[in-house]
Amino acid sequence: MTGPEQVRLSLDPDLQRRGAVDGAWWPASYDAGAELPALIAAIDQHLERRVLRVGLHIDTWDNIPRRIAAPGRQVKVGWFRTIDAHVVTLITWGMEYLNLLVIPPETTPAAAGKALTMATRCRGRTRPGDILAAADHDSPAEGPAEQELSLAGWDNEGGHTRHDAVP
Repeated sequence: MTGPEQVRLSLDPDLQRRGAVDGAWWPASYDAGAELPALIAAIDQHLERRVLRVGLHIDTWDNIPRRIAAPGRQVKVGWFRTIDAHVVTLITWGMEYLNLLVIPPETTPAAAGKALTMATRCRGRTRPGDILAAADHDSPAEGPAEQELSLAGWDNEGGHTRHDAVP
């Protein structure tokens, strides 16, 4: 288990809720019981609000507890099949939702770094899986991968790129 200062986490600095995710988290494993306490502590510290609930995909995570002990409270953990497998949702005091892209633990540091950055810049309805796919390409953190990401978001909404147009 790691402390909140060691959590690999990035958050949209404005938290304007303009994208599909509000940031990204790169856990060391899929062991929810080991990874969630540090994430909860980091979010509590960063946002200065208490996390009350966590939701995650049941088939993605191992060792999912019903509750996580946190200072002065027990954080309820829910597991679902309807939530995106690449997302963890945290509900803070005031019932505010925070959706974080979950970067698979086995991701290379270079690709994880790109995904951590791209998740905070995602403006639109780009799916979490598209962020991971774009970050996994061999490209600079700011460049073709982010351009591809914005095009993927457009295509997800039924649009087509100029390259798809028939002359």
